[in-house]
Amino acid sequence: MKIKTRLFSRPAMDGDGVNIRRVADFERLQLDPFLMVDEIRSDDKSDFIGGFPPHPHRGIETFTYIRKGGFEHRDHMGNVRAIRAGDVQWMSTGSGVIHSEMPLADASDGLHGFQIWLNMPAKDKMRPARYLDSTELVQQRYPSDRGADFYPLAGRWLFEGEAIDGLVQGLAADGAVADLSIAPGGRACLDLSERGFVGLYLYQGALSTDDGRSFFSGEYLVLQPGELELLATEDGAGMLLFAGEPIGEQIVHMGPFVMNTEAEIRQAIHDYQTGRFGSLELPK
Repeated sequence: MKIKTRLFSRPAMDGDGVNIRRVADFERLQLDPFLMVDEIRSDDKSDFIGGFPPHPHRGIETFTYIRKGGFEHRDHMGNVRAIRAGDVQWMSTGSGVIHSEMPLADASDGLHGFQIWLNMPAKDKMRPARYLDSTELVQQRYPSDRGADFYPLAGRWLFEGEAIDGLVQGLAADGAVADLSIAPGGRACLDLSERGFVGLYLYQGALSTDDGRSFFSGEYLVLQPGELELLATEDGAGMLLFAGEPIGEQIVHMGPFVMNTEAEIRQAIHDYQTGRFGSLELPK
């Protein structure tokens, strides 16, 4: 495992007072085509009960994955979905979306989930919005005899020599996301030699390398594409894996908007303020 960059998640707050851990890079673009990973993890409702009331996006894709608890997604296109443990939800915002994500009333056992931002190429940033989720799809995990459990969420993967499709396809920049758990002392192998970008975010336990280095929960590693051999420590390891093709375009970021020029950001703000994104009201 050759590591190009090592990043660390930081505490942050978003939405209506939701406490998160965040890894983001909107300047050096070391995660290209990805921009940000937010992790929500708490058994205390006060950390997340405010949720994410209606807000806009333009120029990005949001990919949400729930491991425990759930959210209700609503958007101005009419999509209303309860996203629960094991589900993913992908929204290619394009020219504009207004949506909300609110904790489910019956999610009383806490919440653990992620929202991932992917950049969109300039040529696609103003295309119509698209929405997809996995709530009606069969969840399929792939255990190995070396102590790994692989859950492909999006895109295509080569895990332990087997080509595997994720729950959803079509992410920008050939983006792929997977959840990988490795038992204490276990191993996992993935072939990522054909991918332009490879990264992983550790959300549990630790990984070790043959030269004695260790990496822990809360770290994001940008890896050299190739044959990836992952070894868990005696604590085991849980991680999200990322792959894609770098877009290679400079961006301008302001809040929920990611465009390529300042003028495009100003236009996004104007369009939202003048109602061109549509509208969304939460139910009473």
